[in-house]
Amino acid sequence: MSKARGNLVEGVVTFVIGLGLWLFTGDVEVPVVTLTKVGIVMMCVGGVLVASGLWRAARGRT
Repeated sequence: MSKARGNLVEGVVTFVIGLGLWLFTGDVEVPVVTLTKVGIVMMCVGGVLVASGLWRAARGRT
């Protein structure tokens, strides 16, 4: 698997997990962090990974 495809897959999985946290953990109480905010951060990281994968695929880098 090329680095571009790996970044795309990892980014999509991270984004989907973050979206699930953001949508479905609004009323869950955790002592240290808010799970909805963790979901937003994970969606941002997933978006950056997807963008990196698309960039690498467009540039032809492996």
